[in-house]
Amino acid sequence: MSETDLLELEIENPVASYLRQERLPHIWCPGCGIGTTVNCFARALTESAMDLDRVAIVSGIGCTGRVAGYLNLDSFHTTHGRAIPFATGLKLGNPDLKVVVYSGDGDLSAIGGNHLVHAARRNMDLTVICVNNFTYGMTGGQVAPTTPIGATQTTMPYGNFENPFNLPFLADACGAVYVARWTVYHVKQLAKAMLEGLRKKGFVFIEALAPCPTLYSRRNRLGDGVDQLKYYKEKSKIVNGADTKDVGLTFQGDIVVGRFVDRERPTWLDAMNEHYSQHFGEKYVPYGVSHGQD
Repeated sequence: MSETDLLELEIENPVASYLRQERLPHIWCPGCGIGTTVNCFARALTESAMDLDRVAIVSGIGCTGRVAGYLNLDSFHTTHGRAIPFATGLKLGNPDLKVVVYSGDGDLSAIGGNHLVHAARRNMDLTVICVNNFTYGMTGGQVAPTTPIGATQTTMPYGNFENPFNLPFLADACGAVYVARWTVYHVKQLAKAMLEGLRKKGFVFIEALAPCPTLYSRRNRLGDGVDQLKYYKEKSKIVNGADTKDVGLTFQGDIVVGRFVDRERPTWLDAMNEHYSQHFGEKYVPYGVSHGQD
């Protein structure tokens, strides 16, 4: 094959069909890890062989919240911190849907923290992907509930002194049936976790650690996105089944990654149907059997 033929050869990007091409180029900064997580998610969708007409993606506000607008799926870009309640309503309105919440650490664990806690407690059938870059990336780099102690932010110019959330422990303690953490260096493992999350019934929580070179890394003099990937490579330790109370993060310290929780318990909808079936017997028609269909 000649050089001219090679230049004319069209190479199809395996992720392209999952993206709204008319909305590109995206807004994410060079070195940002959010796009890498989207690539992993698209590959998980491919592997799942799911009917994409029955997959809906919901996000809140923030850099990660823009994912819903770029994916070529039925999507809902909702208000700040309210992605999970929107997704809950969507799932209960049509139980046949696979509903994915895709948002950032600030959106999900700060203003949206109460919804995260109770959706996990209820075991709502949702797959929640939380891209954690330790900061509010879109609004100026303020301290977030995940910012490690000692890290500098615009609202903590002399270093953060507030204890951050250990998000896998929080999700686990509240009742999530699947909890995992990976970094954007671990692309195959992250894609596999997303695939497992899509196939899992119940509240799934996947934390994806990603660099924010423009704000978090720059303010803390951590270099660019490549430097942070090197950090993820060098400092990550895979411990599947680790006790989530022991996987908290420190500033540029060791990172425990892996699939921490994988268990079974009734979803909220299953529990409701079981409860009312016991009370009303054959008179009760389980929700999701004759409701929420096409």
